[in-house]
Amino acid sequence: MNRIKVVNDPADLVPILRAVDSDIKKTLFQDVAQNWLTEKQIQAKYGAEGVEAIRFFEKMKLVETKWQTGTQPDGRPVPEKAYHAFYGSFHINASSPILEISDVLRIAMMAEDDYRKVEERIHEMVGDQGMFAGDVADELKVTQTTLKALVKRSGRLDFRGHRIIRFEE
Repeated sequence: MNRIKVVNDPADLVPILRAVDSDIKKTLFQDVAQNWLTEKQIQAKYGAEGVEAIRFFEKMKLVETKWQTGTQPDGRPVPEKAYHAFYGSFHINASSPILEISDVLRIAMMAEDDYRKVEERIHEMVGDQGMFAGDVADELKVTQTTLKALVKRSGRLDFRGHRIIRFEE
């Protein structure tokens, strides 16, 4: 099946751009577009960075999952989660003021160390209970689009309605 991801919100560009921002992510995404891969297979081929990438893809809903039967070293069957690319193509149809789109692109390309500082601040701000996105944007003094781009880039944060929460698998 060839599904098309329609991108109407400029902040939704962030996960697409981040999905191919390293050689490992790009190659892994190409691999899961062709085949179903388990976390064990990803770990063996791509290491810890590959496992982190597949979790990011899952959070961003870029991959679908299914359970299949694998085997333990002693030969016993064990359920394993397998991953496959959810979309075959992207259709981008987004309009945005130049300042907002430039913020979105800046966040997507921000150096990892700089981004981690902002992400950690938001992570601590929202705590275990989450926090209303408007309050987070006000405290950070950023637009809603900028905040959405920051959260979309994160593997540790997510939106639930109008709240930002800590992401749990």
